[in-house]
Amino acid sequence: MGTTTPSGLFNDIDVVVIGGGPAGSTFASLVAKRGHRVALLEKETFPRYQIGESLLPSTVHGICRITGVADDVARAGFVRKRGGTLKWGASPEPWTLAFADSPIMGEAAGYSYQVERMKFDQILLDGAARNGAQVHHRCTVTGVVEDDTRVTGVRFLDENRVEHTVRARYVVDASGNTSRTHRHVGGTRTYSDFFRNLALFGYFEGGKRLPEPNSGNVFTVAFTNGWFWYIPLSDTLTSVGAVVRPELAPRIQENRQEALTGFVQECPTIRDYLAHAHRVTTGPYGQIRVRKDYSYWNTKFWRPGMVLIGDAACFVDPVLSSGVHLAGYSGLLAARSVNSVLENSVTEEEAFTEFEQRYRHEYGIFYEFLSVFYNSHAERDSYYWSAKQITNSASGEFEAFINLAAGMGSPQAAETVTDRLRHHSSEVVEALARLEPDSPRNAALLGRTTVASRTAPVEEELLHGTERTDFAGALRASPDGLSWIRQD
Repeated sequence: MGTTTPSGLFNDIDVVVIGGGPAGSTFASLVAKRGHRVALLEKETFPRYQIGESLLPSTVHGICRITGVADDVARAGFVRKRGGTLKWGASPEPWTLAFADSPIMGEAAGYSYQVERMKFDQILLDGAARNGAQVHHRCTVTGVVEDDTRVTGVRFLDENRVEHTVRARYVVDASGNTSRTHRHVGGTRTYSDFFRNLALFGYFEGGKRLPEPNSGNVFTVAFTNGWFWYIPLSDTLTSVGAVVRPELAPRIQENRQEALTGFVQECPTIRDYLAHAHRVTTGPYGQIRVRKDYSYWNTKFWRPGMVLIGDAACFVDPVLSSGVHLAGYSGLLAARSVNSVLENSVTEEEAFTEFEQRYRHEYGIFYEFLSVFYNSHAERDSYYWSAKQITNSASGEFEAFINLAAGMGSPQAAETVTDRLRHHSSEVVEALARLEPDSPRNAALLGRTTVASRTAPVEEELLHGTERTDFAGALRASPDGLSWIRQD
């Protein structure tokens, strides 16, 4: 039978958050900032290892600012990332996109960081605690508590394996791609037929760097069996991963070291960059790891009393480093919805419909573009054109591509992702059709993303988003960005 802690720490809780990664810590920060009582349960002890090291400007200048950790991140000594360098497409030479080339960002916000996630995630979680969230490590959630049709709490084991029950107005599942709790929201987890890849990765000391001023860029290189990421984490440490077809799984299963070495040898550019490097074999970076980079989405993101955010809700192929962006963005959207309901400013249905449609739209933008981008033999200009079409941007094609890659695409019409994919392969169309739940409101609600205008400061655009007039029931962000208010 469950118990409550003797200290009473879990009495009168408004929200329980499962997981302390970027999604969970962002959400916890922004709900606690409004004075609500938040308990965050993390099964591991921080700092802990995590993949997903290349951030987008939307995270650095949006999420980090609104959660109050921007200065901590700036002082952490992370490698500054000016953009991305790619050996991808028909051109035999590498090409570079610089975030600062977009008028939305400019020099002031035209950068992000390559981060060691052990350090970055700790900064975010510490920020949540400073903002008032109760953070509890080594707590394993074993189930949810349901009353009739509503989720009303969770059961968990503490570090001493003692079971407790905590009741709350909301349960937020931010426990990542291995989440089992997500099933309590209902619906199904749908896996993409288009993106079914495997990532094999390790860490190297002494690898070569791109020429200045782009030495901190993520280097993305296509090769016969897939593509490589090459992420500088310090002057000497590099994260190197091969994303390959699932048919190569037997080769990986037989011997990870030989498989990774073999893929490096098959890619002349990466082979050259690692010619004088050696793989790290000790400590948290000493393993060769495998992850199934199977893109997926849940058919439901919420139910009364419970919401899914981050990888618990959906995941898309990592070629554009969108993982932390989507995690933080979902945490922001969900925080607005929970704050609004707790403060009785909008109904639960209104708040979480806004959350789900905005989140699905942002996910869909990346999914749709990547379905085009995976044609790694196309002309570069075709990628720019596709970015403009997919985001329905008023800017030029190159600028649209940069903004999308920075996590700041700006579509301006109420078209569904499926409608915009009519001219792509039927397989991708079918996959995208399954992404969105049946709803007559989808076309109206999928009308805008996170950016309002090209002249406002980037953090304001990320904070407040586009005010939509194309749907009478749509909401907009409050002046502080922490809740929803109805359109006037």
